[in-house]
Amino acid sequence: MRTGKTSSKRAENNRTVSLTTADKRRLRDRLVSPDDLFGMQSHHNILIHGDIANAVRHLERHSIDLMVLDPPYNLTKRFNGRTFSKTSRQNYSQWLEGYLRMLLPLLKPTASVYICGDWRSSVSIYDVASEHLIVRNRITWEREKGRGAKANWKNASEDIWFCTVSDSYTFNLDAVKLRRKVLAPYRGGDGSPKDWFEADGGSFRDTAPSNIWTDITIPFWSMPENTDHPTQKSEKLIAKLILASSKPEDVVFDPFAGSGTSAVTAKKLGRTYIAVEIDEEYCLLAARRLELAESEQSVQGLVDGVFWERNTHRLQKKS
Repeated sequence: MRTGKTSSKRAENNRTVSLTTADKRRLRDRLVSPDDLFGMQSHHNILIHGDIANAVRHLERHSIDLMVLDPPYNLTKRFNGRTFSKTSRQNYSQWLEGYLRMLLPLLKPTASVYICGDWRSSVSIYDVASEHLIVRNRITWEREKGRGAKANWKNASEDIWFCTVSDSYTFNLDAVKLRRKVLAPYRGGDGSPKDWFEADGGSFRDTAPSNIWTDITIPFWSMPENTDHPTQKSEKLIAKLILASSKPEDVVFDPFAGSGTSAVTAKKLGRTYIAVEIDEEYCLLAARRLELAESEQSVQGLVDGVFWERNTHRLQKKS
C-alpha cells in the first residue's frame, strides 16, 4: 500500500475504497483468526486474518471447488511495510512449491486452480504446477498501466495458468462468452442475420473466449472497486475465472487475498468464499468491500450474464 495515501485528501471524483478509524474498529469484528477456525461449525464466507500455514491446519480437506492463487511475483515489492524480495528462479520455484504442497490437500478431486504471474514467474509456475496438477492453458491478459522502457519492450501483460486436479472439472463456456461487435454483418439468402443479432443498437456476436484477454481494466482512482493495494486484480478478471470454473454456491478459496477481489467477486456471483490475508489493513479493506457488495453487486463489463467486449454496453461504457 502506498504509505499515507488513505489519510491524504483525495480528488473530488476519486472513488477509491478507504477506511476511517471508525471503519477499522467496526470491521475488525468481521475478521477471523486461524485459531478461531478450530471451533467454528462452518468455514464458509469467512475472511481470515493471519498466516496461511496456520489457517490451512484448520480448514477442511477436500472442500475447495476453485482456488485462485495470486502470490507475490518474483519481484521486489513492498506490501504495506512487508517486502517480498526478488530471488533466483530456483529459489522462487521452491518457495511456490512449498505453498502449493500445503494447499493441495484442501482441493476437491474436481477442483480447478488458477495461478497468477508475470513473464518471469510464469516459468516457475509451469514447472511447479505441472508436477502436481494438470496444466490446461495459459491465459495472457493485457495490462493498460505501466511505463514504457527505453531499451526494452514495454511490459504490458500478465499470465494466469489454468490447472485442474483431475480430468473431471467444471468449465462453463456459455457463462464467459464475449459479446463482440460485428463490423461486416452477413445475411443469409432470406435476409436474416447469419451468426449475429441486433442488441443495444448494434450488430453483435457471442464468441467463445480465447486465452488472450485485451479488455481488462486495472482498477484506478475513479472506479469504486479501487483500493490502495499495489497489485490489485480487477473484479472483471476474477469474475471470468469464477464463472468459468465454478457453480453457484461452490467454494472459492484465495490464500493470498490482498484487498479481497476474489472474495468480493465470489460474493457478487453467488459463490461461497474463503479468503486468507496476513496484513490487517488489507483484510479490513476486503471486509469493507464485502460490506459494500451487499448493496452493489455489479461487475465491470458483465451485463445480463454476458461480458461485453471493452465494456461496450451503453450502461457501462464509462466504467
